[in-house]
Formats: sequence, structure tokens, C-alpha cells
Amino acid sequence: MPYLLESIKRLLTPVKPLTPGIFPYQAPPDAPIPYRLHLRLEPDGTGILIVNASTILHLNQTASEYAYHMVMQTPEDKMAREISGRYRINRQHALQDYQLQRDHIQSLVNIPDLDPETFLNFERSTPYSQKISAPYRLDCAITYRLADTFDNSMAPNKRIDRELSTEEWYGVFDKAWGFGIPHIILTGGEPTLRNDLPDLIAHTESNGQVVGLLTDGLKLVGNDYLRSLLQTGLDHIMISLKPDEEDYWKALENVLATDIFVTVHLTLTQQNIMDTSQILERLVSLGVKAISLTASNPELHNSLSEFRNQAASLGLTLIWDLPVPYSEFNPVSLETQLDNPPSGAGHAWLYIEPDGDVLPAQGVNQILGNILKDPWEILWR
Repeated sequence: MPYLLESIKRLLTPVKPLTPGIFPYQAPPDAPIPYRLHLRLEPDGTGILIVNASTILHLNQTASEYAYHMVMQTPEDKMAREISGRYRINRQHALQDYQLQRDHIQSLVNIPDLDPETFLNFERSTPYSQKISAPYRLDCAITYRLADTFDNSMAPNKRIDRELSTEEWYGVFDKAWGFGIPHIILTGGEPTLRNDLPDLIAHTESNGQVVGLLTDGLKLVGNDYLRSLLQTGLDHIMISLKPDEEDYWKALENVLATDIFVTVHLTLTQQNIMDTSQILERLVSLGVKAISLTASNPELHNSLSEFRNQAASLGLTLIWDLPVPYSEFNPVSLETQLDNPPSGAGHAWLYIEPDGDVLPAQGVNQILGNILKDPWEILWR
């Protein structure tokens, strides 16, 4: 009887998570396909895996352990033995699950134009549902300046008295990487107005972080400038589209001709609402795969829901959790209020203003501290 009770107790006791931390791997020079992996294990056993500093996989505890053995290059027989003992499953079953996950990850290495945040077919954890040691992402407003075509009075310039220097932003990215934050979004304002943008992107790439750019796209009409950003390691772009101006469409077509993942942000307004259906169809015809929608005022809330449904029916992926660059209509996202999607503000991501002040998210004007002046423990708490 004592043996039976002990066996039942073992079956009901949760598996103790592996030791948390960041674990890197780089394929050897003679590997058929060169690639890099960075695994972050959380105290609760869940994890995130960064593939080639361009794709982030969110994993539950078992998937995280398989990723750990892949990164650590554990021999398969030893891995199967350990997983079998920890989770009380058949060794062959453990080996098959490991090989399936490994093949999925290997396939990502060869796929260009991939969503920077990816969820694969194997079992995973629900986004933003766990207690985590650090955010998944930092949204960095490197400037609040706007292009001449926008009304600069809409940007919150009165909130700041300066912009961080290039070296100070390097320090922010380095701190973020030290805290285990794998994803950096460069936004504004209009981030392409900073001459050091290619250098900032290159620095995040040298850390191994995933980096995205939120822009009006107008400077991307020039192939030389676009090429300079891509060569520094930029992983994805969101273009805030003004559909009534052809220069924006030209910029979008130019970016779509590359192999970078592109999201289009569209703000519904009284001026474009009658044309939005055709705008969505034109985006699909150009090859756009992902879209973010907001509305310029609450009166368009119902229309926003309608066009979200149309976008989904056209096969567009709906992106709801990225910040939106300040624009003429200052769109604060309404889609996070629709269908009650999980909120990651202040948890899965934080927002850094141009002077280093930390907010839970764009538009949430609660200063948690300053990333250059305050200890991380204070900011994260």
C-alpha cells in the first residue's frame, strides 16, 4: 500500500521545471544550414526560443524542455530517457515528439518572410498567460518627431525634454538583452527621421535580438535606404498606410519586393471608410499577408469590426498587439477591446519614450521609471 500511495503521489505531482536562464546555440561552420538559437527558460518552465534572431517561438513546459535538449545538443537516447522519466511517457513517444519539434524548428531556418512571432503545431502555452521574468518585447519610441506631411501637434512632444543619444540607445538594448528581452520594436514618431537608425538596428542584431520597424514608409521608396536597413539585420516592418496617397503604395510595393515580413497598419477614418473594402482587396492583390486595423474615433467601432471580418475572409492575418506610430489621427488601438484578446501591456511588453521613461504601453501614461536611471527590479515590479 505505501508503494501504491507513493506512485499515485508521483503521478499527481507537477514536474519540477528546469533551471531558468538563457541558453544559446550556433551551428558549426560546416553545418549544411547555418543558424542560431537562443532559448529563454522561465521559472515556471515555459520558454521562448529565438530562431536566427528573426523568429520567436512561445513554448509550454514540455516543448521548452525539448528545445533545451536541442540547444544543449543532448544525445537523442539520453534525451528520450530523461523526458520519459520526468513525464512518465514511453521513450519512443518522447523521441517522436522531440524529432517532430526539431523538424518544425529546422523548417523555420529555411523560410523567408516569416511572422516574427510564431506558434507551431505542437502543444504550446497560451500567449501572455504566464508569470514571466521579463517582457518578451520593448517598444522603443526613438523619436516623437513626425514627417512634414503629418501634424506634429498630435505627437506627445510635451512629455519629453530630449532624445536619447545613439550610445544611450545601445545601452538600452544591451540592458534589455541582459534581462532576457528578445524583441525590440523601433517606433515613434517617425523613426526613419533619426540618421542613426541603421546603426541602432545593427546593434540589436549584434546582440541576437529580433528587431522590427514601425514607419510611415516614405523613406523606403528609395532602394538604397531600404537596402541599408535590411543589411543591418532588420527582421520585420509595419507600414502605416495613407491609402489616398500613391507614395505610400509605392513604398509598400518596394518593401514587399524583398523577403522581409510586412504588416500594414490602416486607420479607418470618415474620409476613407467608403473605400476600405477596396483598399483591403488591393493590399491582398499586392501580396500583403498581415494587417493591423484601428479607427480614428469611437463612432467607427462597428465599421472596424466589419472590416476586421473582411480582412480575415481575405486571408489576412490580423495583428492586434503591436504599437501604432503616431499619425494625423493619433490612433490608439481599439482592436484590443474587441473579442477580449489577452492583453500583454505592462507584462509581455513595455514602452520606452524618447527620453528613456518607461510606460506599460503606448498611450498608457503611467511612468514606471527611467530605464537609464532606475534599477530593472523597480521598473519590472
